[in-house]
Amino acid sequence: MATTATRPWDPADHLETDGDIVAYLEAAFEDGDPALIAAALGDVARARGMTKVATDAGLGRESLYKALSPNGNPEFATVLKVMQALGLRLHASSGSAARAE
Repeated sequence: MATTATRPWDPADHLETDGDIVAYLEAAFEDGDPALIAAALGDVARARGMTKVATDAGLGRESLYKALSPNGNPEFATVLKVMQALGLRLHASSGSAARAE
């Protein structure tokens, strides 16, 4: 039987444009799982360069890796700092239309 070679898929390798990043994060926020959102932010930070994002956010690189891992639990202040460092804004919109369906 022939074997198939595989390699891990890394979303950070495919987040090339601002549009890619926004769509990726919107999907994570739509899901609503805090761990998924943190991991998605971590993917975006890795795509943009974790060292630069950590420096721009005023955080340590290793602690940022840990906080934004799938098992991490970042403080909300950390999430806001990372989003600002990535040039992103968090905003609220009405979800009443979605609830009415």
